[in-house]
Amino acid sequence: MTTVTTAKLADIPQLCALLDILFSQEADFQPDQVKQSTALHEIIARPEMGCILVLRDGNTISGMVNLLYTISTACGGKVAILEDMIVHPLQRNNGFGSQLLQAAIAHAEREGCLRITLLTDRSNDFAQRFYRRHGFSSSEMIPLRLSMERPRR
Repeated sequence: MTTVTTAKLADIPQLCALLDILFSQEADFQPDQVKQSTALHEIIARPEMGCILVLRDGNTISGMVNLLYTISTACGGKVAILEDMIVHPLQRNNGFGSQLLQAAIAHAEREGCLRITLLTDRSNDFAQRFYRRHGFSSSEMIPLRLSMERPRR
């Protein structure tokens, strides 16, 4: 039976494996298990920063979603940024993505979040249709980034 639970530190290796799949599909990111493990540890250890929900069948994790919290002056309160939504390719088309996303939305509501924002690849029509089916809509805002990472030697 598949359930959605909160990630634990012991889940990090399985979460890194899922992020490897996700970041291999996305145009802007590259898999890096050291960075991924460090960030996952930070989020799991500090629940005031966010929450990682996992799709679990026994000891096997087949999906994940990351909610990070911030305060929006436009909304006047707490909001969430949804990142790293992935279901393992062998588990797709079984409703697990919807189960995971609905759990994330319910979690954000319980946390008092006033909005959830997410980004998808511009060319990922499948993901855009999926999120629209769950109530998300396009924004007039466009993402811009300034990388503050130092080049590796």
